[in-house]
Amino acid sequence: MDRLESMAIFLAVVDEGGFAAAARKMKISPPVVTRAVSDLEAAIGVRLLTRTTRIVRVTDVGARYAEDCRRVLADVTEMEDLAAGAHGAVRGRLVVTASAMFGRMYVTPIVMEYLRRYPEAEVECRFADRIINLMDEGIDVAIRIGQLADSSYQAIPVGTVRRVVCASPSYLAEHGTPQTPDELRQHVIVSSNGISTSPDWRFTKGDATTIVRIQPRMTVMSNDEAIIAALDGFGITRVLSYMVAAPLSDGRLVEVLRGHETPTLPVHVVHHEGRHAARKVRAFFDLAVGELRGERPGVD
Repeated sequence: MDRLESMAIFLAVVDEGGFAAAARKMKISPPVVTRAVSDLEAAIGVRLLTRTTRIVRVTDVGARYAEDCRRVLADVTEMEDLAAGAHGAVRGRLVVTASAMFGRMYVTPIVMEYLRRYPEAEVECRFADRIINLMDEGIDVAIRIGQLADSSYQAIPVGTVRRVVCASPSYLAEHGTPQTPDELRQHVIVSSNGISTSPDWRFTKGDATTIVRIQPRMTVMSNDEAIIAALDGFGITRVLSYMVAAPLSDGRLVEVLRGHETPTLPVHVVHHEGRHAARKVRAFFDLAVGELRGERPGVD
């Protein structure tokens, strides 16, 4: 088995999280996968994976080597495409992540357009309300909301969103409309862990900052559930602007405390491969940037 094939098998183990899953993905037998990884470790002289009877973990050296393998294999693919005259070819599997609602509302249409343009491509969407490590989990492109913690990523800003406190007209008619953040303590609060697990809601007006420690009567795991509760008139919730753009527009929800806001949150399209990004990554990245910079309700 040549070195490039062994690299591809090793990457499959890293991305799939195990030898059996990698074997299924590569359509080869598990012993072939085991031998390929063992041959790589012997050739390099370091341990790339830590194996137990139940789990496979990537060592620190293995994680760095995996990213080097990813770049090498992408470069080889591009060289072969150019040699074959397939300069415009975009093919292969792409993994994309975004938060759950943003992914469903705005990224899914981009994925479908990408697949229509490039029949040899395939995309796995991982939409979840948690921070996914791009390199650890084999992500090619991410759409991130909020400040970026890692400045080494290739990131292009495509807009901003803001936190919105809102309730239904029926709830406000019955319980009154809070005029200051402190008045939230007198209201029924629906808190979503999809936005933040912190009990503190921060508000800014001019140079003054107010922090309100909320005591929610209802705490939910997803933003969808919080919005459903607010639409039903149960209480007040806080979500991101794009999530409630439609019900705010048609009057099913009403924004409160509009003059007390936190700074807007940037939206970026991100990848970690720099100028060595594979053609499939660059094609999706450019498409996503162009589409997301267009008009999107709740995204400025």
